[in-house]
Amino acid sequence: MSERDRALWSLSAHELGLAYANGLSPVNAVQSNLSRIREINPRLNAIITLDETGALRAAEASARRWKEARPIGPLDGVSFTVKDNIFVAGLRATWGSRLYCDFVPEDDEAPVRRLREAGAIILGKTNVPEFTLHGFTDNALFGTTGNPWDPKLTPGGSSGGAVASVASGMAAFALGTDGGGSVRRPAAHTGLVGFKPSRDMVPRGRGFPAILHNFEVIGPIARCVDDVMLVMAAMSGEAWTRSTNLAAPERPRIAYAPSFGGAPVDPVIRRAVDETLARAMSLGLDVETIAPFDLADPLSAIWPVISQTGVAWLLDQHEGGDRMVSPAIAEMAAAGKPLTARDYLAALDAIAEMARAFERLFARFDFLMTPATAAMPWPAADSHPATIGGVAVGPRGHAVFTPLANALGFPALSVPCRIEDDTLPIGLQIMAARDRDWQLLTFARVHENRLFVHKWPKWPT
Repeated sequence: MSERDRALWSLSAHELGLAYANGLSPVNAVQSNLSRIREINPRLNAIITLDETGALRAAEASARRWKEARPIGPLDGVSFTVKDNIFVAGLRATWGSRLYCDFVPEDDEAPVRRLREAGAIILGKTNVPEFTLHGFTDNALFGTTGNPWDPKLTPGGSSGGAVASVASGMAAFALGTDGGGSVRRPAAHTGLVGFKPSRDMVPRGRGFPAILHNFEVIGPIARCVDDVMLVMAAMSGEAWTRSTNLAAPERPRIAYAPSFGGAPVDPVIRRAVDETLARAMSLGLDVETIAPFDLADPLSAIWPVISQTGVAWLLDQHEGGDRMVSPAIAEMAAAGKPLTARDYLAALDAIAEMARAFERLFARFDFLMTPATAAMPWPAADSHPATIGGVAVGPRGHAVFTPLANALGFPALSVPCRIEDDTLPIGLQIMAARDRDWQLLTFARVHENRLFVHKWPKWPT
């Protein structure tokens, strides 16, 4: 897509702000988004609740502010979507489950409220797997979401609808949640920038029950790092301000783990990430490969305890709940029922031990880089790939690199590697020590154009 003939729906949040300052009306931009939604969404099934009336009303208010030279800030008039497990006042929030099919919250969660107050415009809610617990996006209420690069393939999960809305140009950015990689892996599968903030960096307030302990956070999905930073500045709290006051490393020390515990990685991903790291070293960055890397090995035992007990507890709150959910969720709940408080506390103790090991790692290095996902996108209706690189894997085989940041509260970013024209997107994950969010994003922004690149999918045109 050339600069000369770019449609308004293709502009980034940063570009829209500049265009509004030069006379473009937010009404025209939002109308372009809505036209794009009408054209593309039926083929992708990304947005499952559309608020066209509310979006146009907010765009008209924004247009008046820009015309009177009193915009609220750089996101005034910029459109975005909200993942269906995040509360938006007056819009249905189903969490992808029949248990909540008619639930309409009365209040915004705090990040949504802050973005509204910044003038950003909500287009609608995006599709999720049930209870946002799977790495693909499908549920009994709304069906399957496709990847804009190839609708027959998955965009990942659980923020699959969110990334599909941004990668296809339906919205400038999206709000997702990340409890084990649910922002970063879908961003990797669709060629976007996906950020999982540090724990407590983005205050949430009242929302759906926390079934993943304190692992899950709200994070932005966009087409460039600049946009992620704009959203973070608008919706975060005091912790973000403190992070911006910390100096960025002048010569960052980078650890690169090509695999966790010897788990298989698709050769296409391994090659693209290796080439990205080689390019980084050619630019003078200090990169040390650590292999084997086994510091994250305890997660394979921790994750089932946290997720299964959380689902079992949730269904206990709903009489007959196990009959209202998918078989996969019912199986998780059944597996969680026999687990005890001793099992749960042992998992938390293992997390604390891991935290001590990673404190030592981040005393030596500023950033840890890994592939964002171990597998390329697979068929959209399948829950996970059965094999990776010819090796049989289980349901979490594709997700080995991401849950670490959730368990330990680290900030983590997925950025799109440079790829050949005929290659599906591939993401590189960058992690930093807790509360080093601004330093991580600043590093990525400095090197974005040299190491990472956003590309539009050839489909849809």
